[in-house]
Amino acid sequence: MSLSDKDLVALFEGLDTPGISDAMDKLGLPGQAFGVVPLANYSQVVVGPAFTVQYVSASTPPGTVGDFIDDVAPGDVVVIANEGRTDCTVWGDIMTQYALARGIAGTVIDGVCRDVNKALGEGYPLFSKGRFMRTGKDRVEVVAVNQPVSVGQARVCARDIVVADANGVVIVPRGRAQEVAESARRIEHVEAQIREQIATGKSLKEARDALGYHSLQSKKS
Repeated sequence: MSLSDKDLVALFEGLDTPGISDAMDKLGLPGQAFGVVPLANYSQVVVGPAFTVQYVSASTPPGTVGDFIDDVAPGDVVVIANEGRTDCTVWGDIMTQYALARGIAGTVIDGVCRDVNKALGEGYPLFSKGRFMRTGKDRVEVVAVNQPVSVGQARVCARDIVVADANGVVIVPRGRAQEVAESARRIEHVEAQIREQIATGKSLKEARDALGYHSLQSKKS
């Protein structure tokens, strides 16, 4: 039986992106979003199903840029593919205000954002390749929603699980979410034991050797 969005999100409670990234390496799964970084040093971990949006260069006449947000469910993470463009933005303060009002969990952009004071001031989780003031209106347009997209070289399908924090963004394929979460918890457990051992005076090498640290993230054969 397939798990609901709520159940899948709950699998990742207490985990963070480094542990999940290690688990995905162990399982031979890609998913780390290269170059997509947090707008602020968030203390919380954002977890939610992906609502994907694909932008392309604008046509003539140009299409819309932000109306898709009316269809995003509370708890979703908006994942915007803008081909890594840094010359024009696809997210600003109006989008942030609306996302906050609707209970959207956060936004991940393969591109840039603007009006960042709103997101910073109200703690809205925003992850992008930078910030720039130039509008995307008449320069880019939405061509598809909830179709597979590429963000920071990571493939993202609609309803995949997005995990994002101060370290960056990881995309967990929905069908592998339970396996990834379980692997991440095993890795975190071993690392916690290593920290306990070095706190009692063992050398790092002794603790790592005793607990098999060097094979923790190795890909399964």
